[in-house]
Amino acid sequence: MSPKKSKKNNNHITQVLFDQNNGLYVEDYFTEVLSNERKRTERTKRPFLLMLLDIERFQRVKRKDEVFKDIASVLFSSTREIDVKGWYKHDSIIGVLFTEMNGTDKTSLREKIHGNLSGVLGKEFTNRIEISLYIFPQEDGSIKLDSASHLYPDLEKKNNSRKGALLFKRFIDVIGSIAGLIIFSPLLLIIPLLIKLTSKGDVFFRQERIGQYGERFTFLKFRTMYINNDPKVHQEYINKFILEQKSYDTNEKKGNKDEVFKIKDDPRVTFVGKYLRKTSLDELPQFLNVLKGEMSIVGPRPPVPYEVKIYDIWHKRRLMGVKPGITGLWQTRGRSSTTFDEMVRLDIRYIIGWSVWLDIKIILLTPWVVLIGKGAY
Repeated sequence: MSPKKSKKNNNHITQVLFDQNNGLYVEDYFTEVLSNERKRTERTKRPFLLMLLDIERFQRVKRKDEVFKDIASVLFSSTREIDVKGWYKHDSIIGVLFTEMNGTDKTSLREKIHGNLSGVLGKEFTNRIEISLYIFPQEDGSIKLDSASHLYPDLEKKNNSRKGALLFKRFIDVIGSIAGLIIFSPLLLIIPLLIKLTSKGDVFFRQERIGQYGERFTFLKFRTMYINNDPKVHQEYINKFILEQKSYDTNEKKGNKDEVFKIKDDPRVTFVGKYLRKTSLDELPQFLNVLKGEMSIVGPRPPVPYEVKIYDIWHKRRLMGVKPGITGLWQTRGRSSTTFDEMVRLDIRYIIGWSVWLDIKIILLTPWVVLIGKGAY
């Protein structure tokens, strides 16, 4: 390649990757780097820090481009060369990705950046900038789900690009839930009577669950267990299953493919409850969760809070992309006989490859899986 062509190509790459006004990486490239860094951390457990500077208030300033250039200049002089500086949201939020923490203190870092900006812009201008910091994962290895959406701008972009399809998904949810409540209305009357006649306690089982981006909601099911059960039994089972069961590959080698979440031949389950679980009729009240917008007909199953506490970092990706659902890929691939890691991988595969047609396919497959009772107990 001739020197002229090489120089031309380099100039083209520079124009594609960098904002020519201030030297920051363009939004698409910065969010791609953030996504790759997040995936690296999921494997290595080595944390990174994301700093976001909200400069939305400068949109109406006459010398806007000059102010942005000054802010970028301060960031370049105040951070290391290995730290990635770019547009998190073009002309609105600047991001700085600190890829190697090495004991970096969030408070001192914020104060340093704020002080350096004040020296160039003045206190009045600097106080208009909202600086927020997000560590992935936290020092204890956890992820703050209520702020995790900031670390997944790639998913937000993907959802923005398919808003029409997501609106249609919501349309299917509403129409499908109403239709489900009407079609199953005789059972919605009979099942509560059977529950009341055969065991003491409320007809419904209510439990706090974790939805998209960590939003909590009250999950509904028909009660299938006797009352006054010790919730620690299920919690201990979940802990044992997730922490001691290694991965899908390990289970395959051992010939041990343990069930997810439901304990086989559980003595706490009532006579009626066994049939409700076998046929998944205990899930019917979740149509109400769907109508309220807390769930979708198709999506990952919503976990309980104590389950999420012991998730590995990569497991939490299943909570980020879409709302939780009544049915999903893993239910159509064996339901409760699916291993935990396999279930998470199927959920992530669903999130990445989601389409309206995939939802329709899963909805059509679910009755067949329920009828043959595969993996249900």
